[in-house]
Amino acid sequence: MQSQTETVSLVNISQEKWPPRQRTYFGALEVRSPQPGEPYAVTPIRGCTSVMDLGDKRTMEISVSAREIAEDIARELNSDSGEGSFHGVFVAAGPEPTESELADARRKLAEFHRKLVAAADLEWERTKNPMFITDLERRAARQLGLDKPWLYDPKPMAECPVCAESIKPGVAVCKSCHAILDPEKAARYGLVSKIEPSAAATAGAEIETKNAEAPKHRERRERQA
Repeated sequence: MQSQTETVSLVNISQEKWPPRQRTYFGALEVRSPQPGEPYAVTPIRGCTSVMDLGDKRTMEISVSAREIAEDIARELNSDSGEGSFHGVFVAAGPEPTESELADARRKLAEFHRKLVAAADLEWERTKNPMFITDLERRAARQLGLDKPWLYDPKPMAECPVCAESIKPGVAVCKSCHAILDPEKAARYGLVSKIEPSAAATAGAEIETKNAEAPKHRERRERQA
């Protein structure tokens, strides 16, 4: 059994970056990702001691080997996208991965990427809507060097200033709350009645005058009462 001073190598061939892995027996661990130009990155994993609560204020120390910890983390990362997913993380037999281990990991990662691309192709045939293509599927296509019609990111959505609903940029009327977001465009397409600027200014002035005179009328009525 490995001692706590021994380490194993957790290898990552993917450019993905994950948040630190949390474990009760060692705290947080950041899994390294290869830098540009690096074929892989190695995160050394060391064994540690965990404490099991037996109840009645009794505890028992359990040694957890470096390989057990590394395999647990690799399993968690690779299964992050559901059954059959693989994100390029594995535990090397030695301090550095062999060419055979790297080749096997690259083959499995490419197979997973092709699976993602095939799923995106089916979704595109069904909907022709890039909104239904996931970021993971886009990354897979880029990793495989493919040029797909669904690869390009959709236009960013805007936000209605009245109801905060997501809307397409440049819309004249919010489809949710029906607020007029572009009066000129809305009038041009007959969505609202066109108001002349002079008439709008006159109407606005009348409203302001009424609002200003309202307190005076209220005060006069109170004196008369």
